[in-house]
Amino acid sequence: MEQLTKQLIALIDKDLPLITNLSNASALLNTLEDINWCGFYLKDGDALYLGPFQGDVACTRIPLDKGVCGKAAREAKTIIVPNVNEFAGHIACSSLSKSEIVTPIIVNNEVKAVIDIDAPIYNRFNQNDQKLLEELASVLAPLFI
Repeated sequence: MEQLTKQLIALIDKDLPLITNLSNASALLNTLEDINWCGFYLKDGDALYLGPFQGDVACTRIPLDKGVCGKAAREAKTIIVPNVNEFAGHIACSSLSKSEIVTPIIVNNEVKAVIDIDAPIYNRFNQNDQKLLEELASVLAPLFI
């Protein structure tokens, strides 16, 4: 966990565009075990829009009142879903995804984006994953200023 945070810090170059840094961050997230999709959704108005990611084709727009990503953005907190089939309002971008974790990136008390990771197995994510993603979100937050 600590290693991934150190790698992200080393990858970030504040002189590069946000999209460039998030692209490398999504590639780094893709090294996590037992996942099938990882990336970012960027908040704009009342929706989240697809940003850099690794994995199959994804949903391009998620209203803030829909899905795990929308809930994490609305509530400004990490959401862990052990079984996406049991999450009311889940947006099924891929039938391969069985569990999900979404962590908001917050700047000055405002959600700017979310980190979204899906897994092809149930119960993939836990409190350690939450802690890691919240650390990574805090490392990425200054890029949104």
